[in-house]
Amino acid sequence: MLRQLGLLVVMIFIATASLGQEATEDVIKTDNINTSTVDSTSTSTTTVKSPPPSAIAPSINSANSDLCTVGVSGAVQTQILGISAGKTVRDMNCEKLKNAKTLYDMGMKVAAVSVMCQDPRVFDAMMDAGTPCPYDGMIGDAAKAAWIADSERQPEEPQKNIIRDMDDDTKSTLLGGGFVGSLLLLLLL
Repeated sequence: MLRQLGLLVVMIFIATASLGQEATEDVIKTDNINTSTVDSTSTSTTTVKSPPPSAIAPSINSANSDLCTVGVSGAVQTQILGISAGKTVRDMNCEKLKNAKTLYDMGMKVAAVSVMCQDPRVFDAMMDAGTPCPYDGMIGDAAKAAWIADSERQPEEPQKNIIRDMDDDTKSTLLGGGFVGSLLLLLLL
């Protein structure tokens, strides 16, 4: 009986498998054939009537070594706008050295030392060396005593308040540069 039951199960399994095969043979088939032909012709001509825009920084001549100025220039170019600017800047320390040398060459040694003593570093070095800077025409120990008595006239390191120490021309130049830089930044966006 067990055998017959096993045989029945196998036959049902085979019959079910064959029915499944018949169902897969009736699958919907679609054949699609696409044919296309594209002919394209393109002609292009480019004419450049002007060179590309360029901002050229001005050259500031500082070839004469007797001048105490430094040239500063720069330029920025975008596709729409180009800006260039230049300026000379005075070197105050260079001017002080030249004035002291000129006074010394004219035989005015005390005046030359006085010009140099306007720098706090030179003033301190002279005091440390035991040869104080001249004070109202006095030199030596008399000048040292006068400097100690009147310490308010001693040169001091300048305060580091950059904006307060700027002249109006420099402030306006920085303001204009900031404005132009902001505009260029907006153009790039």
